Amino acid sequence: MEIVCSHCHAEIQLEVVPDWCPACGGALLERASTSESAGAASPAPEIDRRGIVLPRRHALGGIITPQ
Repeated sequence: MEIVCSHCHAEIQLEVVPDWCPACGGALLERASTSESAGAASPAPEIDRRGIVLPRRHALGGIITPQ
């Protein structure tokens, strides 16, 4: 399960679960995990000081964003 904001869609770290989104103050929702569990080892996600999971980075350095 993932915890995301209903307003800004920020993904919140599971260990730090506040009542409201630390980025915008929106309500938090639980959703099914959409992470890809391929055989390749993926690095641990980066988490900022507010507990928000940062977007994954491409092997060449760019940020991977959903289209």
